[in-house]
Amino acid sequence: MRRAIYPGSFDPITLGHLDIIERSAKLFDEVIVALLVNIEKQPMFTTEERVEMIREVIPWNNVRVDTFEGLLVHYAVAQKAQFVVRGIRAISDYEYELQMALMNRRLEPSVETVFLMAGEAYSYISSRLIKEVFKLGGSIDGLVPELVAKKMSDKIG
Repeated sequence: MRRAIYPGSFDPITLGHLDIIERSAKLFDEVIVALLVNIEKQPMFTTEERVEMIREVIPWNNVRVDTFEGLLVHYAVAQKAQFVVRGIRAISDYEYELQMALMNRRLEPSVETVFLMAGEAYSYISSRLIKEVFKLGGSIDGLVPELVAKKMSDKIG
């Protein structure tokens, strides 16, 4: 079985994330959307809220949602995953992700990182930017699932 992990904070999940998840679901037998629990960050949504939102917007049968703490490669080994999927939007993403992939390979050579280029329509979207635009009153229509936009409205509105 080819199992991949797509890690992130997903605060909130965007249509760009869903694009990467959908494409990964076609490439691998199972994809684990793994939410990194980072107590040092101040997220908009709790871990539980993010997990629930992700579960509600993912229609693919071979995708499941989980959380993890610590090193991604340790989590990958525990889940018997051979791949880590990372989305690349720009050259700046590539430089950072390359460093992470090489460190992960050094720590755990059995786990391979796979880069997927962001879809053109989503190449500029980040969760951070979505939150900033939303908090300043801008439209996020077509950038996040409708459920996420509603929950953001409920949270801040």
